[in-house]
Amino acid sequence: MARLSQKIIVMGLGYIGLPTASMLATKGHQVLGVDVSEHAVNTINSGRIHIIEPDLDILVRSAVNSGNLKASLTPEEGDTFIIAVPTPFMEVDGNPKAPDLTYVEAATRALVPYLREGNLVILESTSPVGTTEFIYKTIVEMRPELAGKIHAAHCPERVLPGHILRELVDNDRIVGGLTKTANEQAQELYKSFCNGAILLTDSKTAELSKLVENSFRDVNIAFANELSLICDHLGINVWETISLANRHPRVNILQPGPGVGGHCIAVDPWFIVSSAPEQAKLIKTARQVNDAKPLWVIDKVKAKAARFKDPVIACLGLAFKANIDDTRESPSLEIVKDLIAQNVGRVMACDPNVRAEKLSFPLYDLKQVLKDADILLLLVDHTEFKEIDPDSIRDKVVIDTRGVLR
Repeated sequence: MARLSQKIIVMGLGYIGLPTASMLATKGHQVLGVDVSEHAVNTINSGRIHIIEPDLDILVRSAVNSGNLKASLTPEEGDTFIIAVPTPFMEVDGNPKAPDLTYVEAATRALVPYLREGNLVILESTSPVGTTEFIYKTIVEMRPELAGKIHAAHCPERVLPGHILRELVDNDRIVGGLTKTANEQAQELYKSFCNGAILLTDSKTAELSKLVENSFRDVNIAFANELSLICDHLGINVWETISLANRHPRVNILQPGPGVGGHCIAVDPWFIVSSAPEQAKLIKTARQVNDAKPLWVIDKVKAKAARFKDPVIACLGLAFKANIDDTRESPSLEIVKDLIAQNVGRVMACDPNVRAEKLSFPLYDLKQVLKDADILLLLVDHTEFKEIDPDSIRDKVVIDTRGVLR
């Protein structure tokens, strides 16, 4: 069984790795967070954070000040190793949406020299079915003497950006080990900070369960996005339509938007499609619907812009959801980039949460874009945008993808 207090190495200090490392540190574990970014490492070691997440700065500062959390560019020996790195796309045989395990493999190879008999390696990164087995095989290929003597499990993260710390503690967790011992060790570790149930299964089932969770969401969002296209075609208000339909006791339609973003919902369904292309017809169609929505939004903007000689287009929001700074797979960001690239007009982007240094184009103050814009394109329902006075934009052409400026 796992020790009550462990030395834990967390590979990757992003939106999942840093909160997890900090939470473990505040529960008495000695934690070394490892990241390839020297800026991230130095920032964390100074007790600060390099990402935006409510209350994370307080947790990190507490963990660092306690001496239980340190960050480094290289791993060390420990008891448990947690991999929390990105799993993006890559093109394989003409498929641009094939899973890219480059970061997972790199993290695995980086930690292998520090493994000892009895260690546990946990994959938290959302990954295609079979990735946990791939990690174990990679370890054994590099260190044959560890065959049967180290343990591996998949414990997918299940948190919502903007609520990560609460959900990290309260949500149920799935643990899928390659062995019974792996399950037992991982279960004990997560019990040290999780109030939710720890649900044990095998690695492949755990991997697919996480992909299914986000594919379920994606399919339902696709239904809402397709409704928005239908309502626009028929000249009907989609927001009112959904509101009325949701009064049925067994109907709960989600809200449409400019597409789907984030590191999970926009990505995970393609991992299922990649593993079972002939069987995942509905999941693939939903992905295609959601991937096509940004193009539809761009066409709407171009049609409105054609009315003006030199249109000024204010784009409100770049993050993939409200009140966060995360732009991973953000349809809003891609829409803005495409509008600029196509020279549709003068584009003025505004986002109160996203840092300008992360972007290839300038950001503008909300007051300025509301004053200068001919066309107002609302892409993200940040709180600041919900507070816009309707009277102040009556002379603007408004394209509202989130139903905020009604």
